[in-house]
Amino acid sequence: MNVTVFYIAAAIAIITTCLVITRKNAVLALLYLAISLISVAVIFYDLGAPFIAALEVIIYAGSIIVLFIFVIMMLNLGKRATVAEQKLLHPRMWIGPTILATILVGEVAYLLARGNAGGTAANVVSPKEVGLTLYGPYLIGVELSSLLLMSALIGTYHLGWHKQPKPETQDVGREYATSVDVGGNTVRVGSSRPSGAT
Repeated sequence: MNVTVFYIAAAIAIITTCLVITRKNAVLALLYLAISLISVAVIFYDLGAPFIAALEVIIYAGSIIVLFIFVIMMLNLGKRATVAEQKLLHPRMWIGPTILATILVGEVAYLLARGNAGGTAANVVSPKEVGLTLYGPYLIGVELSSLLLMSALIGTYHLGWHKQPKPETQDVGREYATSVDVGGNTVRVGSSRPSGAT
């Protein structure tokens, strides 16, 4: 394990996680979250677990961030979201994530240049060992976490789902009597609906 790489990646992970919590803009928070997850992947790689590092990048920094972006797009926040997207095009917002991502890329390049990629730790964890551990003594924990994630998904669906409001038409369904003046007397002919009613 390279101690310098570990501490730099750990510092970036802590800084970007704090930035995720404190950002009001959801897309900027997602950028910092992706950098945080990639720095955790660098730590796993440095500790001798390249399979876990690859899963961290593919599943968390890839799939889940894309899922969050789709959720933000589906919320359709209107004019406020449009203004926020226009601000994202400003290069100043990308300076912080770009600098931190460049540092992480430099660390990975340094580890690869050393020639013992994925084997910097004393004991390398193989994918087979991960599978045997997860589905061996920790099988109940894996199943419970899957149930927890499924219940969180269902809860999120119910929290985000709302009925579309019906258009407000005050006169729909109300019947009107038509009266005609015949020889000075008002005669009620019948009832009808207003022209716009269905």
